[in-house]
Amino acid sequence: MTTNRCCSNNAAQDAGSAQVWSGRRRARLIALAHLLFACLLAGSSLPALAGDLPPLSHRVTGGDSVYTIRSGDFLITIAARFGVNARELARQNAIPFDAIIYPGQRLRIHNPHIVPATHDDAILINLPQRMLFNFDQGRLVDAFPVGLGKPSWPTPVGDFKIVSRIRNKAWLVPKSIQEEMRREGKAVLEEVPPGPDNPLGEYWLGMSLWGYGIHGTIAPTSIYQFRSHGCIRLRSDDIAELFGHVRVGTTGRLIYQPVLLAVIEDGRILLEVHRDTYNKGIDPTQTVRDMAEAHGLSQAIDWPTVDAVIAAQAGVAREIGRQTYPDLKGNP
Repeated sequence: MTTNRCCSNNAAQDAGSAQVWSGRRRARLIALAHLLFACLLAGSSLPALAGDLPPLSHRVTGGDSVYTIRSGDFLITIAARFGVNARELARQNAIPFDAIIYPGQRLRIHNPHIVPATHDDAILINLPQRMLFNFDQGRLVDAFPVGLGKPSWPTPVGDFKIVSRIRNKAWLVPKSIQEEMRREGKAVLEEVPPGPDNPLGEYWLGMSLWGYGIHGTIAPTSIYQFRSHGCIRLRSDDIAELFGHVRVGTTGRLIYQPVLLAVIEDGRILLEVHRDTYNKGIDPTQTVRDMAEAHGLSQAIDWPTVDAVIAAQAGVAREIGRQTYPDLKGNP
């Protein structure tokens, strides 16, 4: 969501500008109208406008590592810890999804994620990606997997600010969730005090989006899933670290970008595709083609590989370039 620029500091100038149309601007609008009309007559899809496309990224976080299984670990909790789908994690290690794992066993973790954009001092949360990125003076400080709202109770998109930082916050149960408890035959709670049964965990970062917050959880298997009532959940260790980096007044943005394309510093072209969980009707194939064309990358991309990445929707970045192109190196 972009910043609202409808209001101007000079009302008289705005009023005058609204009445004065240059010949060049009028000609462009007429040409665009003719193009749109021609597309409709031909029954073809409308061309994508550059401003409607996600930005081209130049940065990736995560990568390759090895994890030694501990007592109490499950494949789904390990996957949530590293921000990778549990089935994808099983595939990477050539084991069945329901395989029995044991302490001391080593798993390969392959979890590269494209960073959607860079902000000077802000939190960026990409909903389909289920990742939170925290920036300080343009430097990526944190990258954490998150749990988000279920499709029937989606996390909203938009800009926000952190308006409160609270440790051990009591959960005042919203009326809507009380009604859900009643429908499901559960005990209806109005308030849950701090402690091991509080679903907010130990740390709460209140958002200016009323009723929403970034917080911990007592349900670690919900991380990297869509199971909340719209709030953003983090693992206990991750929210503790983020809590220490964030202050009241920190700005943030929630975006919905299931398709991410990047040209990173070494010249490689990467693609990451996620499911359109909230059913926004985003066509990943068309999005990639439009982005590639807008940035002059069409000839440098191996399109059969793109098709495979889109079909898999594995949620990790994969190289899709025909080769490394030094002239396409990005500026992180």
